[in-house]
Amino acid sequence: MSPTRPLLTALAATFAGLTMPLAAGAAQAAVDSSDPQRLVQTLTTDGFAAMRTGNKVAAKGQFRTLLASNVAVDQIGDRLIRRWLPTITPAQRTAYKQALPTYIVGTYADRLFDYADATVKVVRTQPAGGGVDVMTQVIRPGRQPIPAIWSVLQVGGAWKVANLRVAGINVAMAQAADFDSVIQREGFDALIKRMKARG
Repeated sequence: MSPTRPLLTALAATFAGLTMPLAAGAAQAAVDSSDPQRLVQTLTTDGFAAMRTGNKVAAKGQFRTLLASNVAVDQIGDRLIRRWLPTITPAQRTAYKQALPTYIVGTYADRLFDYADATVKVVRTQPAGGGVDVMTQVIRPGRQPIPAIWSVLQVGGAWKVANLRVAGINVAMAQAADFDSVIQREGFDALIKRMKARG
């Protein structure tokens, strides 16, 4: 396995919106979506701090709750199955959208805890298409920093994460390839079934 693969999945969990209280009973830390840099900085700071509590049950609950607030879920979901959109039924698309948060939680949340000692440093931002790329470094004690680029766009007047690239690996493209493989072998309904099973 590539040494960046665990980091890719860990960051993808933060990318999907995982933040939670830093202590039992504490008020949930707010993610600042007023501009792209603040969104990424507060999301990752709170997310990695949350991992240090070791409370996976609470993390998964917050993970699901905050997806809609911090991530362009509908846009990402459609991108992952773009080639199949003309062929699926409205019922299949609805079932897919309902299963996506469960899939993200089940696939990524546990792996995030492997990076409890990490911090994310924002390096700079730059315009990218209709949004902004936020360049960061993932830093762990005694290891070389790993570059991570967060693609952020405005949805409904707020900045939201739309994609993530870690050490040159595009999260959305990698996930789309995984979905394509399942659909080609087993069909779209099988993909939905697999996604639900991850919850």
